[in-house]
Amino acid sequence: MARSPKLIPALFRLGRTSLRQSTRLGKAVARRGLDDGQTLAKAARIAMSGVARPAPPPPPRPAGGRWYEGRWGPGPLAMRHYRLFIPTGATARRPLPLLVLLHGCAQDAATFAASTHAARTARDRHFAVLMPEQAREANPQRCWNWFGTPAQVELEVLILMSLVERVQALYPRCRGPLFALGISAGGAIATTLALHRPTHFTAVGSHSGAAPESAVTPLQAAQAMQGRRSPDLNRVRDLLRGSPPPPLILIHGDADGVVAPGNASATADLWRATLSAGTPLGESRGEIRRGTRLPCQRHDWRHNGRPWLRVITIHGLGHAWSGGAAGFAFSEPRGPDALKLAWQFFAATMEESS
Repeated sequence: MARSPKLIPALFRLGRTSLRQSTRLGKAVARRGLDDGQTLAKAARIAMSGVARPAPPPPPRPAGGRWYEGRWGPGPLAMRHYRLFIPTGATARRPLPLLVLLHGCAQDAATFAASTHAARTARDRHFAVLMPEQAREANPQRCWNWFGTPAQVELEVLILMSLVERVQALYPRCRGPLFALGISAGGAIATTLALHRPTHFTAVGSHSGAAPESAVTPLQAAQAMQGRRSPDLNRVRDLLRGSPPPPLILIHGDADGVVAPGNASATADLWRATLSAGTPLGESRGEIRRGTRLPCQRHDWRHNGRPWLRVITIHGLGHAWSGGAAGFAFSEPRGPDALKLAWQFFAATMEESS
């Protein structure tokens, strides 16, 4: 990737402001996501590692696929570690869809992979998973920097897109349709990617994420997370430059005390507002109940007869990955499997566009 002569000083500025702007928010999210009975020893380990309840690295060769890892970025001050899972049987002639799966604050790629059952679902549904990892130098709590000045947010987008380009260059098996999905700050940056690079993504998703393009300062970010700020529609229209945003799935718990459920509504409203006035949308609602799983409500909109927007509200879910593995922070085993729910939507967008 060609480097702008202004990139290095801009990265210095991004690093400085990220430290100031996001540390307080990241600490608050991490604190709210941990059990009240956290011991001082555990709290000290979390503070040192920046990861709540870290998991060991996944085995390189699990059944049905292989994990790869690397480090890449658009410049020496913007390098990011990543993990990549590719299921067995993929070839360059028939490249796999690639899902960029983005962790939240106080997580790393290994912990998020374990919590979401990423390898198992990717193997069963036959797609590749790229899991970037935020550097502590960029954010002490490992939050993706979803808010800030336009230049700061664009730099975060540039870093993540450079990882995608690198992985697709190294592994031609992963050059299929591109998707993004994340939780919390990862969800906010996933929708941000879609708005900054709308033609790159087949569809995107946000789980418990703040509304994108809704904050510049830390105070505004806190207000957005509380559901008290809306996205800047004029800014979003400037980013899209006439292109429609890609299809979107939003998953949010109605008991989320960290990122208010209103953020899902605000993001859905934003997506609909990007369409021309009077654009017809097919609309439907339904409920999802599976055994003892937490019940949820689904609200769908179709554009030109195709899946375009889906909002899933999970009753009783707090700020945690729905259907996540037990024993991890921000992971709720009782919920329906969020990764499977998201991939059902993503797969439908591929079928309709083929």
